[in-house]
Amino acid sequence: MKVVTGFEDTPAYEILAPSRLRLPFVFNSPHSGRCYPLNFLNASKLEAPAIRRSEDAYVDELFMPAVARGAPLVRAHFPRAFLDVNREPYELDPKMFEDRLPAYANIRSIRVAGGLGTIARIVGEAQEIYRGRLCINEVLSRIETIYKPYHRTLRRLLAETHVTFGYAVLIDCHSMPSTIRNADGGRRPDFILGDRYGTSCSASLVDAAFESLNAMGYAVSRNKPYAGGFITEHYGRPAKGLHALQIEVNRGLYMDEQSMEKSEGFQRLANDIACFVAEFTSLPASGMDLGAIAAE
Repeated sequence: MKVVTGFEDTPAYEILAPSRLRLPFVFNSPHSGRCYPLNFLNASKLEAPAIRRSEDAYVDELFMPAVARGAPLVRAHFPRAFLDVNREPYELDPKMFEDRLPAYANIRSIRVAGGLGTIARIVGEAQEIYRGRLCINEVLSRIETIYKPYHRTLRRLLAETHVTFGYAVLIDCHSMPSTIRNADGGRRPDFILGDRYGTSCSASLVDAAFESLNAMGYAVSRNKPYAGGFITEHYGRPAKGLHALQIEVNRGLYMDEQSMEKSEGFQRLANDIACFVAEFTSLPASGMDLGAIAAE
């Protein structure tokens, strides 16, 4: 965790770009940010590490091998508790604000009802973030100065990749609590692949990701309980040669969820993900058809 004065001087996010674009992939880590603005911390009733419970800690590091292979990686520095770019731009809870929300705000989404809108109300086990109500202008500033530029960056990278290769694959990288279990109550998943129930990504890509991770000995499930959020849904257009796949990694594999420190399992998982990235990103070169006519 790093405390910053704000994101005027500290970059809100960055692109880790390869020396040369060699792959039709864009990797994204929107929830791994760990730079907390001082004003945000002062407005919160939570102490660290409680406020960090929604971080996808170290996920950006785990998927860093993609850059050396020739794909860009976008990573957030702002924390998810401060702003969630995996939501619509204006999924806002009116009960959180002093002022009236704009008419275009989506105040009735399931995510808003659950306290996890664009500006989250809670972290972890329903822990309330803020001491009092927020000023809508300050929140709209977060959306204008961070959310919208972040998504413009994603769109630009995907467009450049699509033009270069004729298709593009967005891998949206996340982590999940170790308490998550399979929908049938069986073995907890190590990875969950989300493709919005087959609508955001080529089935052949999802099958290949499943088989690769499963062959390494990991328990892999699909879409339950995480099918992909706004990013996967918004950018996945297989019929146009734009594919989006969300990958959730079980935090229990690589970190102590109480101290937020890396565990002994971190390096092993990092090595396995490096192997997975190398194998998975080589698939289109082997003849897999992912162009605009390849909607499945």
